[in-house]
Amino acid sequence: MSKKLIKSSVIVSFMTLVSRVLGLIRDVVIANVMGTGASADVFLFANKIPNFLRRLFAEGAFAQAFVPVLSEFQSVDEKEGTDGTRLLIAQVSGTLGVIVTLVTLFGVIASPLIVMIFGPGWFYDWLNDGPSSEKFDLAATLLKITFPYLWFVSFTALSGAILNTMGRFAVAAFSPVLLNVCIIAAAIYLSPQLANPAYALAWGVFLGGLAQFLFQIPFLINAGVLVKPKWAWHAAGVVKIRQLIIPALFGVSVTQINLLLDTVIASVLITGSISWLYYADRLLEFPLGLFGIGIATVILPSLAGLHARKNNNEFNDTIDWAIKVISLLGWPALAGLMVLAQPIIMVLFMRGEFSENDVLQVSFALFAYLSGLMSFMLIKVLAPGYYARQDTKTPVKIGIKAMIANMVLNLMLAPFLGYVGLALATSLSASLNAFLLYRGLKAQGVYQLSLKTLMVILRLIIAAIFMAAVVYNLSPSFDIWLALSFLAQIQQLFICISLGALSYFIAIMIFGIRLQHFHIKKH
Repeated sequence: MSKKLIKSSVIVSFMTLVSRVLGLIRDVVIANVMGTGASADVFLFANKIPNFLRRLFAEGAFAQAFVPVLSEFQSVDEKEGTDGTRLLIAQVSGTLGVIVTLVTLFGVIASPLIVMIFGPGWFYDWLNDGPSSEKFDLAATLLKITFPYLWFVSFTALSGAILNTMGRFAVAAFSPVLLNVCIIAAAIYLSPQLANPAYALAWGVFLGGLAQFLFQIPFLINAGVLVKPKWAWHAAGVVKIRQLIIPALFGVSVTQINLLLDTVIASVLITGSISWLYYADRLLEFPLGLFGIGIATVILPSLAGLHARKNNNEFNDTIDWAIKVISLLGWPALAGLMVLAQPIIMVLFMRGEFSENDVLQVSFALFAYLSGLMSFMLIKVLAPGYYARQDTKTPVKIGIKAMIANMVLNLMLAPFLGYVGLALATSLSASLNAFLLYRGLKAQGVYQLSLKTLMVILRLIIAAIFMAAVVYNLSPSFDIWLALSFLAQIQQLFICISLGALSYFIAIMIFGIRLQHFHIKKH
């Protein structure tokens, strides 16, 4: 099992790396074309709403509810020679299709209402003909273009979950690459043709969703699971998924709700707040997506299968393995981004409309988000411990507590720290979420962090601190970074990252960390 998980994790992480690199290139292009002004705030807002629904429903709660039930049907088919899996897929795709179509139509038609709810600051200005009144009209128009992305990506998530359950992880991991390619192409080729580049980027999102949807169809045909959708609201499998998905909306996806709340409050702060939070979040998403989400994607089907076979010891060991892997990769990513935040932002984004002041503002938000990076990662690998066992009641209780904490912290910190307070509140609530998830698994006797694993993590933290000290001494001051040419900045950044990575792996070897620490015992 360990070798299979490692191989699958490498595949998913590599594909995710390609997607994240292209995602950074996409953000570089967007920063160059739009900077952090009013149009940028509006486009990022219009893009965030359907993305929020995607992560909350299509990828978050839906995947966590669907994969365990699909694994259960597959186990029955293998034992009894039945074909219930294909029927379940037909029923789920048909039922999901009707619901998502209605939601998408509502989003397109009622876009002004959605902007009014999630962008109250812009709506107030629009009513009073204030300085930002044009943001409301632009946001409502852009949302009509970007909202259908939800329809495409919901079916992309469905097909990806099916293929992942069958052990074909590469297809779903590669699909986001197509979205990034479409947005980059729209920014380069379409935006010069339009008065406002925000429209070009919105159409890039629409086409990216369509491309992802069409890309996975041949793989479903090849796997023999492309079936005719069928409405089946009361079918046993659909009912089971419905029962799991409703509380799951508040479980593993609570982080996305918190980020959306940040956007709502940021709409009443100074212009640029949404953009600064966005670019900081994008940099945070790079290690989170590469390591945290990549590992979580692989372990969910594995945990669901182990639970179906009642292999409790290996279930525990799989979560333990996931925590050690994200610790191995997450702590140095946290330390490196802390030390090199401003140079990285400078190299990636500081050109065109993106100024030196924007570099500083984004870095402040990034520091706040980074304080919760490991918590975000832990949520991704601890939550599957519940959903694989079809337990959604516990995560929903935890999610509600974390969300209330985030709201309270937002109101406490935003008046004093502005948008940085929003980022810090998100990180603190994520830490609470991760702690409560772990405490729940421990209380249920499902998983407990062993002293041996804890010692491995502590050694990895010390190695990451050593790496941060090395990089800090290698990195010039902010003023010197600014004075360097673009090529010199890239060269210096490459040297810092390379020597930092080398020092980290030397340190973990000195501290006795070996490959056998990341093996899963067979029981």
